[in-house]
Amino acid sequence: MNRKYLVAAAALILGASPVSAQSVKAGIDAWQRSDYAGAVAIWRPIAEKGDADAEFNLGQAYRLGRGVPINLAAAKTWFERAAAQGHVDAQTTLGLLLFQNGDQAEGLKWLKKAALQGEPRALLVYGTALVNGDSVTQDPVLGYAYVSRAAAQGLEPAKQTLDQLDQLLTPADRKRGVEIARGLAKAVPPPNPAPAKAAPKSEQAAAPKEKPPKPAQKEAAAPAHPKPAPASATAVHATGDWRIQLGAFSQRSNAEALYRKVAGKDALAGREPFYVAAGKVTRLQVGPFESKAAAEAACRSLGVACFPVPAN
Repeated sequence: MNRKYLVAAAALILGASPVSAQSVKAGIDAWQRSDYAGAVAIWRPIAEKGDADAEFNLGQAYRLGRGVPINLAAAKTWFERAAAQGHVDAQTTLGLLLFQNGDQAEGLKWLKKAALQGEPRALLVYGTALVNGDSVTQDPVLGYAYVSRAAAQGLEPAKQTLDQLDQLLTPADRKRGVEIARGLAKAVPPPNPAPAKAAPKSEQAAAPKEKPPKPAQKEAAAPAHPKPAPASATAVHATGDWRIQLGAFSQRSNAEALYRKVAGKDALAGREPFYVAAGKVTRLQVGPFESKAAAEAACRSLGVACFPVPAN
């Protein structure tokens, strides 16, 4: 099972009683029936007792505005409580939330923790930061190792970033990065064999993807992005209240570059890009879509990390 859809690995809920686990699962069942208020009512008392799964899920509810009003401060608090217990999805979501809203240094602190546990989105973002020297000491070789670990798990944006790094780093540096990546993989603790609980799909924070810079000692340029295919003259302009978000970028030009890469896809026919400013980052959203289900289907067909968001 793709770990981005996990509420938590069982190893991260040490000490949780069977009653607590059953109650958290009852909240998930309510959430998947779209009974968001009911799910929140189930999770809140369990979260207040310190259950990491319930804390993470309650944070998701506040982040998404499901069953409670959107409250990013409350979401951050609940994510922090779960993350402090080693909850890898809470660490990742908290890190991405902070990163996307301009607090890159704090976000990367949590993403590093999740990356060391092998979480692919965290590996990609922290690895890209190492390549760029973005709020961390620049180390392209170590960054290559982190990105390659994410790519090995099938994360499409990580594969794209790794392709760029393969052109920018020397063969010797790439070899060193692969050796480090193998060491990182061996250091990841094995998962607990106990069953995990499934979280609502398509509602995890997406990993922002940034194009790695050209190292000073190299002259090779990053690969050019293909031009979008021309729109059909008979295409109908789409309508609806949903968009898909493909990532958050410290530079708008990187968001524009990613859009150029996916613009010719059939799933985006009749849609347009939206570059949403959020602090120091720009979020790339594309839409509209007539429903959340249609937005989720578009994400699946694109082959890149994205998730549905309501249009403002």
